[in-house]
Amino acid sequence: MSKRADELKLDIEEFNNLLQQASRQRSKDILNLEIRKLQTELARLIEENKISHTISSNVVSNSSKKCYEVKLNNYGWDQTNTTVKLYITLKDVHQLPKEAVICNFTEKSLDLHVLGLDNKNYSLTINNLCEDINTDNSTVKTKTDMVVVSLAKKIAKHWSHVTGIEKRIKESKTSSVPDIGEDNDPGTSLMNLMKKMYQEGDDEIKKTIAKAWTESQEKKAAGLSDYS
Repeated sequence: MSKRADELKLDIEEFNNLLQQASRQRSKDILNLEIRKLQTELARLIEENKISHTISSNVVSNSSKKCYEVKLNNYGWDQTNTTVKLYITLKDVHQLPKEAVICNFTEKSLDLHVLGLDNKNYSLTINNLCEDINTDNSTVKTKTDMVVVSLAKKIAKHWSHVTGIEKRIKESKTSSVPDIGEDNDPGTSLMNLMKKMYQEGDDEIKKTIAKAWTESQEKKAAGLSDYS
């Protein structure tokens, strides 16, 4: 209990003693009024102390449960003429409170967060959507073991892919592949295409190409070791 509450208790006790000694009704009324004011203030302090204690206990309890960060990469998707829907499977996600599933939208991106699911915080970020979306009409909902993100298309048109990166890679493959004649080496042509995509692509494309090249070199090295 706070020092102020202790002082209020002593004041109430003293006023009660004075009340017992008072003989005039007006004096008794004034003392009773003051006692009620002090009792009301004391009750308020006690209630505030209870609330403060409850909040402190919840903070300690929540901080003791460490949540691990998990980045999501896999999702299913389909589309209508006006909407693209992403489906993210997460067991028991429907049991979380509504406030624990958050998705922020811009015209070209989405940032999904699922907080506190089995001591894990899940996130899915797509920074370069294939086309622009209407942020006001885009939503996120939870269903049984699933999160559904609905992207409202700004222009009613077919999306070839979810991300602009996937779209550019596909277009580069179809438009930049050189003709391979009798004198052209297919391996050299493919290497030139990869170099062109690497030079013109953004950071994510460069990372994807670098990973593919590394895996290819590792497979070649493994093949040579089989014959050594």
